[in-house]
Amino acid sequence: MSSIPMIEQTAGKGAARAAQRGLGARRRGAPGGTMRRPGFLTYGFLGAVILGSVFPLWWSFLVGSHDSSVISQGVPLVPGGNFFANAATVLDSVPFWKALSNSIIVSTVTAASVVLFSTLAGFAFAKLRFRGSKALLVFVIATMAVPTQLGVVPLFIVMSKLGWTGSLWAVIVPGVVTAFGVFWMTQYLRDALPDELIEAVRIDGASMIQAFWYVGLPAARPAAAMLALFTFVATWTNFFWPFIVLDPSNPTLPVALQLLQAAHFVDYSIVLAGAVLSTIPLLLLFAVAGRQLVSGIMQGAVKG
Repeated sequence: MSSIPMIEQTAGKGAARAAQRGLGARRRGAPGGTMRRPGFLTYGFLGAVILGSVFPLWWSFLVGSHDSSVISQGVPLVPGGNFFANAATVLDSVPFWKALSNSIIVSTVTAASVVLFSTLAGFAFAKLRFRGSKALLVFVIATMAVPTQLGVVPLFIVMSKLGWTGSLWAVIVPGVVTAFGVFWMTQYLRDALPDELIEAVRIDGASMIQAFWYVGLPAARPAAAMLALFTFVATWTNFFWPFIVLDPSNPTLPVALQLLQAAHFVDYSIVLAGAVLSTIPLLLLFAVAGRQLVSGIMQGAVKG
């Protein structure tokens, strides 16, 4: 379409203006145009938070690298030499690779659908004017106060009627959009996307869906990246609903790791070795997408 380059050019100019406003805000944020450096207390607090966050994973690795008798002897201080043997036991005891592929499929599809539908809804709530929009947004936010456990029985009945119990669709479909995602994208687009930019592309002949695709979606990229990461992690670690609706032969990773616990004896070295294995993909994800996450946090914090 001939108007698309004009739309993209207008969007680029709008992004440049937004960046200039953000730079000016950062320069005005401190006296004399200089940024105030964090002090010793700030670094000390951040260091304590990092240590507190890393310690559970490190402790799991320590226990997972020993045999089952290490729990009765106290917390080990150095890693043992049994981690790979315990990891091999995990791979032999549960359908680990099938559970890993199921978790990747469920988490990826759920994160992508949440980002798409939440960005569409957020764009509509933030930039479109229609009757009842505020009341509808309040209703969507109010659903966040309803505990998930209250909807388990009717949701399971629906999945059973559809014949989806035991399949991954029963885990994916209930999470295709979230109230938090809609609220998050609405708040971000309301501040980050100028109304004048949408009006400019509409004057150039673009439809509203084209304005969303070529202007709204690029502007929402930092917030969408954060929402995708948080949704992926939340879906990856979700145990409650997959444990109810999936079969032991077709589990996700948290459900598969639960199968490591025997009826009368729990070998914590095996269980924690499996927990470390299930955490490695998340660590790789944050290592790859961490820069985008930090960029999204910074751009979301700066108000143009």
